[in-house]
Amino acid sequence: MSEAKDIPGIESTRRTFVKAGAATVATGAAAGFPSVTFGKKNDKKLKVGVVGCGGRGGGAMMNSMNSDDNIELWAMGDLYIEEAEKKLAMVRKYASVRDKVAPDIDGRVFGGLDCFEKVMDSGIDIVLLTTPPAFRPQHFKAAIERDLHAFVEKPCATDVAGVFDFLDTAKLAKDKGLSVLCGFCYRYSEHGRPLFQRIHDGAIGDVVSIHSTYYASPVKAMPDPSSRPDGMGDTEWQVRNWYNFTWLAGDGIVEQGCHNVDRIAWAFNDATPVGAYGSGGRQRPNNEGNIYDHFGITYEYPNDVKAHVEWRQFLTPSYQFTGDTIVGTKGVAKFGTSSAEVTGENPWRWRKPRTPKNMYDIEHEEFVAAIRSGERKDDAEWVAHSTTMAILGREACYTGKRLTWDQLEESRQKLVPDNVDLAADLPIRPMRIPGVMETQGPLGQKSTA
Repeated sequence: MSEAKDIPGIESTRRTFVKAGAATVATGAAAGFPSVTFGKKNDKKLKVGVVGCGGRGGGAMMNSMNSDDNIELWAMGDLYIEEAEKKLAMVRKYASVRDKVAPDIDGRVFGGLDCFEKVMDSGIDIVLLTTPPAFRPQHFKAAIERDLHAFVEKPCATDVAGVFDFLDTAKLAKDKGLSVLCGFCYRYSEHGRPLFQRIHDGAIGDVVSIHSTYYASPVKAMPDPSSRPDGMGDTEWQVRNWYNFTWLAGDGIVEQGCHNVDRIAWAFNDATPVGAYGSGGRQRPNNEGNIYDHFGITYEYPNDVKAHVEWRQFLTPSYQFTGDTIVGTKGVAKFGTSSAEVTGENPWRWRKPRTPKNMYDIEHEEFVAAIRSGERKDDAEWVAHSTTMAILGREACYTGKRLTWDQLEESRQKLVPDNVDLAADLPIRPMRIPGVMETQGPLGQKSTA
């Protein structure tokens, strides 16, 4: 995690995972460096590969192709090759990018659990990692070992062990001069950047409290067990419906509400919270799975400063709103998905430009520009820090306890199996119920759901 600036009234308490001790990686360990090298301007055609062709994969693919005139979609992979083929057909319908699709790409569309290796070995320069997040640490490591620049969708892991693994790989990426872009897109937004810069410059004084909400509709509902195809193994059934299982998605606060957690971290200049507590559960029945549909979390910072995040996914017509209220000693900052303002001693309001830019496009433009200029881009520590904050909040709610950052860090909690076998039996772990020990063990307990 990168060094944080102290915020007025907040003592930086950054005992980070980097310091905590991932294994040391020798500088310049691997022979051979990326085809677009660090420290050397390059105008070659950049070849892009996509691993994971769901909704976010398709979006990232379009953003990447929009980012540069001399870029080419070179390879695609998904567990189900049909999904990759659908996304390829979609891309070819857009006149703005169809000329950036390699003419012979059909021979580099891959399926299967090992498709990530085939995409990465196809001759690409940049890989977009957009599979379910449980696979992120493994795929990120494979990419950096192959000297590829990587876009890493949020979150970077679903458990503590995965974050440590991710940060180990991030050290190697740094040693190799490889750029890493993360999917916390709001830090690239046209309205978010000037607002949070004002916060950091003291426009609202010392930050004393944050209230952040993510009220939205359900996504990726779990189908009825009767719809499971005959002969499909437990693991594949869960992977196919990944959002509904904690080991695969991290639960909603880690997979989606992490954007709110990330903006809290942003407001505090990525200072590490002391601890967290909260509550959550499930009100809307689900056919299977073990995820909550609502969380309420309080993050504690020094000097009795607190940040509160509420996440829920309820059916409409439930009230829906996503945004943040950041209270300071001199004013209040408010952030919405398309608005930003400051009230108090230093009032300000963001005005939407006549030709606004998509934050998803902006992040990929800056990513590719950094690769070409040789000025390395590295979001790895930041995505790891915000992912860890989200996991801390989840586990506080799961256990019903107040958990400190140190307790979580020391747990090395592992949820993802060492080897994912689609045909394997994989019982669904019970939904976590605070105080009911048969639904959960200590943080360090290895489990598979």
